[in-house]
Amino acid sequence: MSVQEKVRAGVVTSVCLLACLGVASLAAATSPAPMRPPATRVEAVVETLHGVQVRDPYRWLEDQESAETRAWIDAQNAYTNAVLGALPGREELTRRLARLSGGDFVSAPLARSGRYFFVKRAAGASQPAICFRQRVGGGDQVLLDPTGMSPDHSTSVDLLDASADGKVIVYSVRQGGEDEYTVGFLRVDGRQAVPERLPKARYSPVAPFSGVALTPDGGAAYYSRLGKEGWRIFRHALGTDPTGDALVFGEGRPPEQILQADLSPDGRQLAVYVRHGVSDDKVEVWVQDLVAKGPFSPIVDDLDASFYGLMADGHLFLRTNWKAPRWRIFDINLSDLKAAARDRSRWREVVPESAAVLTDFSLVGGKIVASYLENVSSRIRVFEPSGRLAREIPLPTLGSTGDLRGSWDSDEAFYGFTSFVTPPLVYRVSVATGRQEIWQKPAVPAAGAEIEVRQVWYPSKDGTRVPMFLVMKKGAPLDGDRPTWMTGYGGFNISLSPYYDPEIALWVEAGGVFAQPNLRGGGELGEEWHRAGMLDRKQNTFDDFDAAAEWLVANRYTRPARLAIQGGSNGGLLVGAAITQRPDLFQAAIAEFPLLDMVRYHRFLVANRWIPEYGSADDEKQFQVLYRYSPYHHVVDGTKYPAVLLVTGDADTRVAPLHARKMAARLQAATASERPILLQYALKAGHSGGLSREAALAETADQMAFLFWQLGVKPLPPQP
Repeated sequence: MSVQEKVRAGVVTSVCLLACLGVASLAAATSPAPMRPPATRVEAVVETLHGVQVRDPYRWLEDQESAETRAWIDAQNAYTNAVLGALPGREELTRRLARLSGGDFVSAPLARSGRYFFVKRAAGASQPAICFRQRVGGGDQVLLDPTGMSPDHSTSVDLLDASADGKVIVYSVRQGGEDEYTVGFLRVDGRQAVPERLPKARYSPVAPFSGVALTPDGGAAYYSRLGKEGWRIFRHALGTDPTGDALVFGEGRPPEQILQADLSPDGRQLAVYVRHGVSDDKVEVWVQDLVAKGPFSPIVDDLDASFYGLMADGHLFLRTNWKAPRWRIFDINLSDLKAAARDRSRWREVVPESAAVLTDFSLVGGKIVASYLENVSSRIRVFEPSGRLAREIPLPTLGSTGDLRGSWDSDEAFYGFTSFVTPPLVYRVSVATGRQEIWQKPAVPAAGAEIEVRQVWYPSKDGTRVPMFLVMKKGAPLDGDRPTWMTGYGGFNISLSPYYDPEIALWVEAGGVFAQPNLRGGGELGEEWHRAGMLDRKQNTFDDFDAAAEWLVANRYTRPARLAIQGGSNGGLLVGAAITQRPDLFQAAIAEFPLLDMVRYHRFLVANRWIPEYGSADDEKQFQVLYRYSPYHHVVDGTKYPAVLLVTGDADTRVAPLHARKMAARLQAATASERPILLQYALKAGHSGGLSREAALAETADQMAFLFWQLGVKPLPPQP
């Protein structure tokens, strides 16, 4: 997880990479004094599932609030801090990271009646602030700055929506890294806060931002919230008590169905998307005419496919993978909702499936602006409503776009762009002419000429060709001894395309290689690529990752003693599987907010939503698959494991921190190597960030120092 992600800068889909200065010589780093981890009590817990005896010696660590667990966490943190605190060069790493991530990072704006609303993390600021400009070239005005909201700067804010007249915004306030947040409203003129707030909860995303959609006049908002019974959609009138908000949709729907709502720009139609789990194997679409006050009509509720749409001028444009694994777009006339219900004969295909993967789109200037991934690099194409290709928007280099935003009645579109050598930029483009200009550029030192980016394709275990990006210093010799840092994800249809990251900058500066394979389970090559790495085919993801490491060794980029891996969330599961299935292949590993006990994962927090992606141990056949690769259950006593740093925190309300706690205890007891098993446990960090910029820089410097130490990279020399 990058520094920007840790402080929730909210800039582009990803954040940043750059390599700047000279190459440091490689040598064994000074090792800290040898220490032993604190002892952990073992319980003889054995559970028989589908005839199989499953051992769980550290189940007691699942109780996060028990006095024994809290004492254990304190002891683990003391051990980790002692080990990492003895590593040289951490102060210099912190300074370099601050320099490389210190520019003014700005999200693509939401344009409303000549006003431009966005999130900005100013250079040196602890957290991003919500800002706006009165005109395109106007100065930035701060609407809401969270700096004074908490003493440790762990409270953050985010922009959710703005009214069509630009007079009201809706925003979130998040404590630490929790997924839950409260919702507030602000009248822009006079900076007057609306007295009431929507309660702390999980709010489901709404295009183009997330959580809450304002009516055009800013007098009311529609939102989807997770309650005790499941997801429900409500309507809130500003100035009223939220406890009286009217239930709009969702009564009787089970908790595993995730509801999302979107309001047409004119406020006439409300669309509801019903996701049957996060894998989006099935998404229903319902639309209501708010003016006619008719019932919701099911545009589609009987197909096992994904559907996501935007509305404009009485039409619903639906992006779908129905009979199109690389996605396409249909146009549906909403003038007669009753007739449109479940009637596919009324669907008009306007953007057909192509060789590239259609990842996103926006409706701007009476046109369809579509974002694609082609060979895992972004493209932007503009289509007429008829479906005719109007033009392609040129991008500066191989990279990634995000935050594609605009209005149907305005010619200007905005998008974010980043690459392995380009810090996040925001472009403003005319969809009518294709002319574009940089709207925001961060002041970050660049050295793209010194970096070489390669894309290679390598064979996986079953012969499948898998793409991988490699980033390194130009002219670096392939001597089989480059310190190499590899990351991956491979799940939930999420794509890893090129992005800028200060951590990679320093790694390349120190003579290292950064590798990013695009594993099956992700969305880089379409829905078929996703399905090839989920459920009973999840092992393909792990095989792809191991094959990438083997390819790097065979092609003389590195060797196992100079190879480290890192991943977060589902990527943490990937790292756990890698070190338990191939402990010989890696020297070090960092797993952030990981899933590791795949037998019990679905019992905690919101993890039952991931059953369509992984399966459930409650099902006998799915249990066999999960138990076969569950990292926690495949730690073997006496094995020489890599050095491992497990990262989590109390505020992770998505992936339960118990995974990292139990895995740390199990690995510490089992490993036969002298390499450390460490747990970095923050009290306020979680899946949604939660750290101030200062705390994020310090944590990232610790993690980089850990990699430098384990891979024998000499600490960087001090610089002015």
